[in-house]
Amino acid sequence: MLENNDVLRGAEEFYFAGNQTGVLVIHGFTGSTQSMRFLGEKLAEAGFTVFGPRLIGHGTTPEDMEKTTYHDWVQTVEAGLEKLQSTCTEVYVTGLSMGGTLTLYLAENHPEIKGIIPINAATHMPDMNKYYDKLSQTDKRFVDGIGSDIKKENVKELAYEQTPVKSMGELKKLAEKVRDQLPAIEIPTLIFSSTVDHVVPPENSQEIYRSISSKERSIILLENSYHVATLDFDKELIAGKCVEFIQQT
Repeated sequence: MLENNDVLRGAEEFYFAGNQTGVLVIHGFTGSTQSMRFLGEKLAEAGFTVFGPRLIGHGTTPEDMEKTTYHDWVQTVEAGLEKLQSTCTEVYVTGLSMGGTLTLYLAENHPEIKGIIPINAATHMPDMNKYYDKLSQTDKRFVDGIGSDIKKENVKELAYEQTPVKSMGELKKLAEKVRDQLPAIEIPTLIFSSTVDHVVPPENSQEIYRSISSKERSIILLENSYHVATLDFDKELIAGKCVEFIQQT
């Protein structure tokens, strides 16, 4: 998938070389690596090798994203996993929102991953699905964006102001595929779930917790953050618990 636009400042991929433990850090739908950079930096400070790829079609323009499919996003994270596996002896994966969906996808297809940390992961969004089904019957290409669902004042997520309707359909397909295969996940899992989330229903995280087969699994409720928790009041808590999980697993 070719992209014709320059990458927005702050949306670039990031890589921090560290020890033999790699962590793949995946941003969300219509968002960018900016939402995951703080977490990536904290993981790097703990000594891990960290890679935060930019999903194809993200961090440029909504028109770029409109040309992509969920297969392109899967391709991005598959390549990211391979990159870390080439230098690290063990790899963990974490992701926000659709980044959490892609985290689950990788766990379903790569049992060699050491552990995963989905954050407000999307697997079933009935309201968005109904909205998409309605929009798909029209010629509307873009709708208002979903970025910056953040409780903390004056914090803005670097995300598209507009969401491509076609891309909503791709997210729906990815989420359904991942949801169907959740029982295949057997690796250690730490789930973060905001109790108030205006983008992904918190029930998603509860369903993930119930559906996976991992013996070692836990869920941490985020009482003081909305959807983009990695930029919100609980970002330090998330980073600390991620480091702890990786060190102890």
